Amino acid sequence: MTDNTDTSYQKRTSAQRLILFSLLFIALTAAGLYTVYDQFAGRSIRFDTRLIAPNTLAVTAALLLVYFVSDGLRLHFTLRALGHRLSFPTIFRLVFINLFFSNVTPMATGGGFAQIWYLHRHGVPVGRATAATTIRTVLAVLFIFSLTPVFLLTLDAFDGQTITADLGFALAILILLYLGFFITLLFRARWLIGPLSSLLRTLNRWHLINDTRHRHWQFKARREMLRFSHSFGDYLRGRPLFVALSVLFTAVFLLSLFSFPALLIYSLGYDVDYLMSLGLLVVTTFIMYFSPTPGASGISEGVFGSFFSDILSGNHLILVIVSWRLVTIYLGMIIGLIVLQRELIKSRRKPG
Repeated sequence: MTDNTDTSYQKRTSAQRLILFSLLFIALTAAGLYTVYDQFAGRSIRFDTRLIAPNTLAVTAALLLVYFVSDGLRLHFTLRALGHRLSFPTIFRLVFINLFFSNVTPMATGGGFAQIWYLHRHGVPVGRATAATTIRTVLAVLFIFSLTPVFLLTLDAFDGQTITADLGFALAILILLYLGFFITLLFRARWLIGPLSSLLRTLNRWHLINDTRHRHWQFKARREMLRFSHSFGDYLRGRPLFVALSVLFTAVFLLSLFSFPALLIYSLGYDVDYLMSLGLLVVTTFIMYFSPTPGASGISEGVFGSFFSDILSGNHLILVIVSWRLVTIYLGMIIGLIVLQRELIKSRRKPG
């Protein structure tokens, strides 16, 4: 009876937390858009029907298809390199579940946990699932963090800007720390067992977890960390074709993601410098990685507005920001919420 009560309480608490984060996401998004409207758009906004012209919608839909498909394929081939194969419907349901969770939880942490939970439910061991989702993230991080310094130093748009002058050193430190953590996680995962064990002992000492759960988590943490370490070695030793395709589709995914602003700006009749637009969004995405807000809400809109304010007129700036977030984030989140509800209903119907 106690177990059922605890489970019910945990589910209720998780649902309340998810609702709170969702409301926070909406509030911060609104705050970010208002800041752009007030500071960069000259308090001007006007809808432009060119954004919903048939040719614009067709090209946007095609690019969106590439974006979602490449997102699924980069995880698919990472799993194949690790020796696991899931059906494509299963993989693509995960794409949308990840989009929902990673954008309603701070620092995108929920996205990773949601992916691991989902993969484990479909027969992938936790260590393998952790390795697959981490490798998938690291591949994207390596692209973004490698390109960010290049664009910061070469694009005319950043000449004399605060981000390259006052924050240049801080950004370099953040890049090194972020990459250092992932390199340690991938190549020296055993080094993290000690700190993790110390954290669990501290939680037990503070009576946040009981003795039984402490022993269970200590064993499970060590086991899964070792499995993760072995899994990454298996990825590197996997079929070269699958490894290469996981890298290729990561590049395609990022290129499609970074191309949306250029497409939207072009559809409004501007003469777009594609490389400039690409570089500005790479740096925007880099900054979003360090945002503590759910889905970088508020931060992403503000940074985008600051970077693109010299390219777009005030009445188009908010319009492009909302359109960009709609196609790359909001649409996927809505689909992800629907898919998640269906998955939860199916899991409740399963016996035992």
